[in-house]
Amino acid sequence: MNSGIDSNKGMTNGKTKWKVFLEVGSTLQGVSTFLFLGVACTLLMFYLMFTSLWLIPTLYFVWQVVDWHTPERGGRKTTFVRNWRAWDHLRDYFPSKLVKTAELNPNKNYIVGIHPHGIMGLGAFTCFSTESCGFKELFPGLRSNLLVLVGLFSLPLFREYGMFLGLLPVSKKSLTHLLTNRGKGNAAVILIGGAAESLFSAPGVNTVVMRQRKGFVRVALEFGADLVPAYAFGENDLFKQVVFSEGSLGRRLQDLFKKIMGFAPCLFVGEYIGILPYRIPLTTVVGSPISVPKHIKATEEEVDHFHKLYMEALSKLFHEHKISCGLSENHELRII
Repeated sequence: MNSGIDSNKGMTNGKTKWKVFLEVGSTLQGVSTFLFLGVACTLLMFYLMFTSLWLIPTLYFVWQVVDWHTPERGGRKTTFVRNWRAWDHLRDYFPSKLVKTAELNPNKNYIVGIHPHGIMGLGAFTCFSTESCGFKELFPGLRSNLLVLVGLFSLPLFREYGMFLGLLPVSKKSLTHLLTNRGKGNAAVILIGGAAESLFSAPGVNTVVMRQRKGFVRVALEFGADLVPAYAFGENDLFKQVVFSEGSLGRRLQDLFKKIMGFAPCLFVGEYIGILPYRIPLTTVVGSPISVPKHIKATEEEVDHFHKLYMEALSKLFHEHKISCGLSENHELRII
């Protein structure tokens, strides 16, 4: 891939200063939301508890308890928020693009695994949590929901914002509701590698964590949902990261934090003020579906079989599209 500086010059050529400003501002908003909004909302609500406005957070916390199970029951996705113009500017910042390689029947349900996680999963977000990349036009009749860390839905106010975007918790209850109570035409999108995969994110690296991750296959078999691999080319190039070697003190501390909190603290840097991603083309390629039969009590052999088919399909997808997405012929996909 090109360096961040060279790519930045190329991506802004031909754009007005106002357009560049809108793209940078929209991307800063998206990144800041990812990094700070959850903590900021939590601190604000607890601060207000000790002021004359204490009734506002009190009523909200009561509401949150009453509404606690809504995220795992389909949430509250709104077209208005998913269609914000800010997401178009965020898309154009890279730019981010969604590529279709096969038809997905709207009369079926799907579990879409997207790789790699990267630092923030911006490819997954732009393509499946906003309408900016044309998911509805490419896959008519399908509804996409990106499933993320369960703990995010404990954060006051932030949970509402996430649900408006169609974010759902990546839990068995959430998947069960999505694949049984919402009819057909659902695409549950999961960043399979999760926090562990983010620790391998670095420019030029294509490493996915999934050899021992078989839960999504078990769920697919239980509900007869077809599996679809997707790869976000450029995701790992958006930030530079200090990658600690396995067994080092830094990696052990990251793993300990991940075990306690559910996500891994990454030491990364981008451009401008350091938290904006580099302007690297971000291309999310959606592969062909793998037909999965409905086996409520699937055996380990069945799970292993479809897990192997999925890994093979993902590898094939990567190698078929790597050159057109800016990688060289000698780039390999490492599955751990």
